[in-house]
Amino acid sequence: MTSAVDARPDHRSGVLGSYDGRGFMGPGLAALYLGLIVLIPITALIWQSVSGGLDSFLTAVTRPQAFAAITLTFLMSLGVVLINAVMGTLIAWVLVRDDFPGKRLVNSLIDLPFALPTIVTGLTLLTLYGPRSPFGINVAYAPAAIILALLFVTLPFVVRSVQPVLLELDRDMEEAAASLGAGPGTVVRRIILPNLVPAILTGGALAFARCIGEFGSVVLISGNIPFRTEVASVYIMGQVEADQPGEAAAVSLVLLVTSLVLLVTFDLVRRRVSHHEEPA
Repeated sequence: MTSAVDARPDHRSGVLGSYDGRGFMGPGLAALYLGLIVLIPITALIWQSVSGGLDSFLTAVTRPQAFAAITLTFLMSLGVVLINAVMGTLIAWVLVRDDFPGKRLVNSLIDLPFALPTIVTGLTLLTLYGPRSPFGINVAYAPAAIILALLFVTLPFVVRSVQPVLLELDRDMEEAAASLGAGPGTVVRRIILPNLVPAILTGGALAFARCIGEFGSVVLISGNIPFRTEVASVYIMGQVEADQPGEAAAVSLVLLVTSLVLLVTFDLVRRRVSHHEEPA
C-alpha cells in the first residue's frame, strides 16, 4: 500500500528529469561552460606567454616600460583599495544607519559605475577634471587621474559588500555596550568593525581585481605616458597594436596570477577572521 509520503510528487523532477546530484547534466554542463569561458582562454594565454620560452617571458615582463606599467598599476590599485575600504564603509554606514532627503537616489547612484560604459566614464572625467574643466581642476595626464578613474569604477564593491552586514548586525549588542559605559569609539572598534572586516576584505579584493585590469576609464584621462601614467592594460593594448602578442600575453599573465593570488589570500584572511569571531 502506497503511503501519503510515497505518493507525493517529486519536486526535484523537472525539465532535466530526476536529478540526485550524481548525474552528468548539472556538474557536467557547469564544467563544460567553465571550461569554454574560463579554462580554455586562460590556457591559451599561458601558452602564448611562454611559447617563446621562459627567457622570453622574463624579458617581456622585466622590460623597463613593461615593469614600470605593472608597478604603477599595482601601486594605484592598492591605493584605491585602501581609500575604498574607508570611504566605502563610511558610505555604507550612512546609507544604512542615517535617514536624509534623497537617500534612495544616492543608494541608486552607487551602482552607476556598473551600468556606465567605462569609456564613457573616462570621457566624462576628462571633461570634468581635464584641461577644460568647468571647476578649474585639472588632474589629466597625471597619476592622480588614474586614482580618480579607478575610484569611480570600483566604488560599489565595498559599499555593496558592507551594506548587507550592517543591515543584519544586531544593534542590541551596541546598545548593551553603551549602557555599560563603552564610548562610541570602543563600540565601533570592539563590536562593529570586527563584524565588518570580512565584508570589507571581500569588497577590497573585488575592487583590486577590477583595478588591475581596468582600461576604458583610464585610457583617456591618464594620457598613457610611459614611465609616468601608462598602466598595464594600456601597455598590453599597445603591444597588441605593435604586433607583439607574446609580450602582451606575458604581462597579462602577470596580472592574472597576481589577481588570483591576492583573491585567494583575501579569501583566506576573511575566512580566518570569520572563524575567529565565531563563538566557542
